[in-house]
Amino acid sequence: MLNLVWPIFIIISFSYAIFSGNLQNLNSSIFDSIESAVNLSITMLGTMCLWSGIINVATNTNIMKIMNKMLKPIVKFLFSEIRENQKAQNEISMNMVANILGLGNAATPLGLKAMETLQEENKNKQELSNSMIMLIVVNTASIQIIPTTIIAIRSSLGAENPTSIIVPVWIATICAAIVGITVTKLLIKYANKREKV
Repeated sequence: MLNLVWPIFIIISFSYAIFSGNLQNLNSSIFDSIESAVNLSITMLGTMCLWSGIINVATNTNIMKIMNKMLKPIVKFLFSEIRENQKAQNEISMNMVANILGLGNAATPLGLKAMETLQEENKNKQELSNSMIMLIVVNTASIQIIPTTIIAIRSSLGAENPTSIIVPVWIATICAAIVGITVTKLLIKYANKREKV
């Protein structure tokens, strides 16, 4: 769908610029956008490397074990189907830690790894299991203590105080996580009741 939408937007933009006599402005904005994109990419790359390195160090120390132990009761509550699968629990915990630290880019491969492990246990390979659905929800509506990606973007765009969004992000992500998890749990419960009937 996006393969169709973006070319249409580009064609409309160029056509409008030509017919309205704003081709020079369009040309200038393209080069300005390229410069902004490169600056943003470099900032994001640096931030991602820093936090990925910290996660890598944490996985080889007791810090990750401590965090996994702290998250274990939450993981067992959210993913009740995999109580016996220690590997899946550890991978989900690592994914949650990466999300909590605001490392969306580092959390993605961890989430995919956890999803593969959950798929191995999935009885019906054509449908998502309840645990897989919950993992998607937890990933999408994750609580973020340090929203590093947003801070990096704000910093690259010259915000005076890039960290001023931390408290609003806490409020938004906590609300999103509570609503997402509650609705998912209720829908899973409803689906399980219907299967029994």
